[in-house]
Amino acid sequence: MENVKLAVIYYSSTGTNHQLAKWAEEGAKEAGAEVKVLKVPELAPRSAIESNPLWKAHADATEDVPEAKSEDLEWADAIIFSVPTRFGNVASQMKQFLDLQGGLWAQGKLANKVVSAMSSAQNPHGGQEATILALYTTMYHWGAIVAAPGYTDPVLYGAGGNPYGTSVSVDQDGNMVEDVKDAVKYQAKRTVTVAEWVKKGSQ
Repeated sequence: MENVKLAVIYYSSTGTNHQLAKWAEEGAKEAGAEVKVLKVPELAPRSAIESNPLWKAHADATEDVPEAKSEDLEWADAIIFSVPTRFGNVASQMKQFLDLQGGLWAQGKLANKVVSAMSSAQNPHGGQEATILALYTTMYHWGAIVAAPGYTDPVLYGAGGNPYGTSVSVDQDGNMVEDVKDAVKYQAKRTVTVAEWVKKGSQ
């Protein structure tokens, strides 16, 4: 059986979700997956980006990260989304990317993709879980298979772990308050494992 193909698709303004995506890539590769890390297109005007030094620095540092396209979703056996919360919901940049996938959805090409999600906010109860659950609502419409981490490993009782997907708090300087690397890597490995089950069962 060929290796699981995983797309890690993220939106990040100041770098948190980009780092989560890179940790997910690391965990997934350790599990034997072929991985693409992709960002969704930025919608904010350049003036808004340049008004925030952290945002501008991250935008400049990740100029070379390829942007996600519909073909990447079609290519992938599994997808991990990483997105900051915006007022307890999915950031508009990610939401637009998802909303543009009607063509693939209508052809049934998003069904049975194994998906999982991660999120961040500026305080511990800033909407991370609500954001993940809102994103999963779209996945249910796709007919995707949600590979939530649940409480399937001791690491999930520590920093960042919750049954929906890894979440992290970020301080005013853009630094993560908790060390969630292990939770992210476990979530990625679990996603790859579930995708392997699905892939094996379909052959």
